[in-house]
Parts: sequence; structure tokens; C-alpha cells
Amino acid sequence: MAAEKKNKRTKLQITGLILGPILFFVMLSIDLDPENPIVSRMAAVAILMASWWITEAVPLAATALLPMILYPLLGILEGRATAPTYFNSTIFLFIGGFMIALTMEKWILHKRIALWIIRIIGGGPSRIVLGFMVAAAFLSMWISNTATAIMMVPIGLTIILQMEAKFGQKDTHNFTIGLMLGIAYACSMGGIATLVGTPPNLSFARIFEIIFPRAAPIAFGQWMIMAFPLTFVMSGVIWVLLTKVFYRVPAHLKMDRSIINSEYKELGPMSYEEKVVFTVFSLTAILWVFRKKLILGVLMIPGWSQLLPYPELIDDGTVAIFMAIVLFLIPTRSKDAKNSTIMSADVFNNIPWNIVILFGGGFALAKGFQVTGLSTVIGNHFAGLAGMSPFFMVNIICFCLTFLTELTSNTATTEMILPILASVAIAMKTNPLILMIPATLSASCAFMMPVATPPNAIIFGSGRIKIIEMARIGILINIIGVIVITTLFFLWGREAFLIVGSGLPAWAVNSQ
Repeated sequence: MAAEKKNKRTKLQITGLILGPILFFVMLSIDLDPENPIVSRMAAVAILMASWWITEAVPLAATALLPMILYPLLGILEGRATAPTYFNSTIFLFIGGFMIALTMEKWILHKRIALWIIRIIGGGPSRIVLGFMVAAAFLSMWISNTATAIMMVPIGLTIILQMEAKFGQKDTHNFTIGLMLGIAYACSMGGIATLVGTPPNLSFARIFEIIFPRAAPIAFGQWMIMAFPLTFVMSGVIWVLLTKVFYRVPAHLKMDRSIINSEYKELGPMSYEEKVVFTVFSLTAILWVFRKKLILGVLMIPGWSQLLPYPELIDDGTVAIFMAIVLFLIPTRSKDAKNSTIMSADVFNNIPWNIVILFGGGFALAKGFQVTGLSTVIGNHFAGLAGMSPFFMVNIICFCLTFLTELTSNTATTEMILPILASVAIAMKTNPLILMIPATLSASCAFMMPVATPPNAIIFGSGRIKIIEMARIGILINIIGVIVITTLFFLWGREAFLIVGSGLPAWAVNSQ
């Protein structure tokens, strides 16, 4: 009975399930462009997918497959042209990065890194929270923020239980909330720092490439130069708000560091397998960051790919798969290992293929916008925005995305909104990156509700946090996030992406 109740659709899902097809057929009957009727058909597909994605009427990955059915049926794009949009170099970047991350988890390397960071930073209660946040943010830059939260929470609860036994639940309550929320929020902030850190970042990179094929692809190092300062600033702001403003810890609470030390000692000496995985992981990060030349103000760092015969053919997906393959070739020395190599074939069973398909659905949606001319039609409707300040527009977009993703999937929402923002940017005669990048960052900055992100849900599931405790600080962090994202992007992000002025760049002209 419990399983039946759990699988039963909610009222919102039922509403979306019914409303989606209704809107689909209504849109088919509307002539958006008399000279190009295919535009209305594409808009109908987009509205159906948006309705089902927002309400989660059916699994997100199932909705993502709709273009494979509807594009050929409606004469938008043939099946053999639609299918390749689901599998590309961005997908291989995700798969390769995820395989390396799963191997880190297999050999418990991620836990060793986390505990090492906490030991270095930890001291009093506030510094312990900072240590957990730094560890969670760093790991979430490279592995799933869900996996990071799942690993960090039990370690945090061990400390909380000891503090409660010594000082009582009432005195340690603020420390408990600060630590739990610090883990959740740091997981989200760490994810935005790299392309592989969170799915919306990869969605942006590929959708941008589809809509603007004449533009230079988004490189790993380029994104990290822009996003890491944001992670650093926002994590610092969150730590101050948690430990110095909202949930200050009483002065008499003292932290016993023996718990962390004993947890670290239980891991024993670093194994051969851990050393190999750490070496491969470090090399992968270096190769990603320095693949293409990096421009830091007056400093220019040349990219290593320029040393190869065909540098233009190498991308971040190539690096990810190459380094993952290396782990299949290196033998293990562990007698307890079930397989002979450090990475084994069972890693493929643990790749989140539902996310891979969800990516593909977003890419297919962007392709449909481009080939049908729907992007142009949308852009024409926003032509009146041509004189609007980009700074003001970015603030509005960040605000809307931040609060919308409190209740919807950030990946699905990003994939729905980015093609539209590309059209709006063209209508405003401004660089599309100015609207698309802040929107992508904002999609991962939802801090109010347990359903907003997996780390929030995991923390709430610990039973130590009430919704009101998360919401009252989360709403402030949401608003601060909008301000920080907008400000840092205009101060530093434009420099990182070589955005000169606010006019329409050559690669965006006649792209839609």
C-alpha cells in the first residue's frame, strides 16, 4: 500500500498531464507565422514539453524523448537528424567526468579529501562549519552534488550527536542548522564552478553551441575562470550568514576535533588505488582547465592543445573519455577488489542515464527552435526590448530563474529557457552570453525549499532541519545570489568571455 501511495500522481502532476496535450493542440491551431506554419508546430512541442517538465507529470527523461516522436510526425525534423542531438561531445564530457567521479567514490578517495580539508580548516564550531563547506564545495566541483551531500551528512551528524550529548540539543541547535545547511548550500555553490559540476552548466554549453554554431565553444577553463570567483564569494557570504547572523553558536560550545581525527585515521594509509585515482583526477582537472589559452587581464596562458597536430579537433569531452579509459588500463593491487583494473565495467551501470537523456531532450529542443525559425519569431516579439539596459534585464532573469527553480528541475528549466533567452538577446541587440550565462548560474542557486535541489532534500531528510528554518535564510541568500551573480558577471564574467561592449557580436548575426 505504501508503494502504491508513493507512486500515485499528485494533483499538480495530473493537471500537467492533462493541460500539456490541451495546450499542444491549441497551439497547433494558432498561426504564429503565416509564411512558415512549422513554427506553430514547434511551439506546440515546446509547450507540451514545458508543461510536463514543470509539473513532472511524467518522468523528466521520458518527456525529453518527445522530439524523437513529434519532430518526424509534425514535419519538423527527420528522426535520423534528431537522434544525433541526443549524443554529442558534451554528453561525453559528462559521462567521462562522471566515470572518474564514480571511481573516486569506489575507492573512498572523496571521503579522504573531505576529511583532510575539514581537519586543516576545523577548529571552533564556526570553523568546523567552514571546513565542511569548503570540502563539500570542492568535491561538488567534480562529482555529483547529491553524492557529496550523501557522504557529508553522516560525518556531520556524528559531530552533531557528540555535541548534543555534551551540551544538549537546545544549546547545539544553531550549530546543527548551520552545519546541515552549510553542507547543502556549499554542494550547490561548488557545482556552479565547473562545467561538470552541475547539469545546467553542460546544458548551457551545448545549447549555446547549437544556436550559435559560428561562436567559439565554451571551454572548461574559460567557464571556471568566470564561475569560481562566484563560488568563492557566495560561499563566504553564506558562511557568514549561517554562523554570524542567523544561527550563531553560543560561546560556551567547544568542539572536540578527535571525532574528525578518528574518522580520518579509520581510513588508514592512502592505498595504491587512491593514489592512482587522485593522480588521474588531478591530471584531468589540469588538462580541462589549460586545454585552450586562458586570458587573465594582461596575462595570457597558452593552451596545451596547441602542441598537438590538430588542436581544433580536441575538446573537453575528448579529455574526459581519454582519462577515464586510462583508469580501465591500470591494474589494481587490492586483494579484495572484485575486478582486476581500477575502473571496472560496472561503472556503466551507475551512470545516471536519465540525466543523459534529459540533456538530449534539451539539445533537441534547442535544435528545433533553430531549424524551424521559432527563435526568430520569439525574437521579433521582444523587439521592443532593444533599448533596455542589459544589467536591468539580467537582474530580472536571475530573480525569475532563482525562484522558479525552487519548485522545478533546474536542468529542465534551464533547457526550456535558454533558447528563448538567446532570441531575446538578439531582439535586444546584445551579446547572448550576457543573458544566458547569468540565467544558467541562477538555476543552481535555489536555497529556500527542500525540493529545490537534491542536497537540500538530503539535508531536510536528516530530520534536523525544519522548512521554515531553511526558508527564512534561503530567501535572503536567493536575493543576495541575484545581486552577486549580476554584479560579478558584469565586473569579471564579461572579461573572462571576452565580451566587448553590449552590442550583438558577429557570430550572433543571422544565426537565428
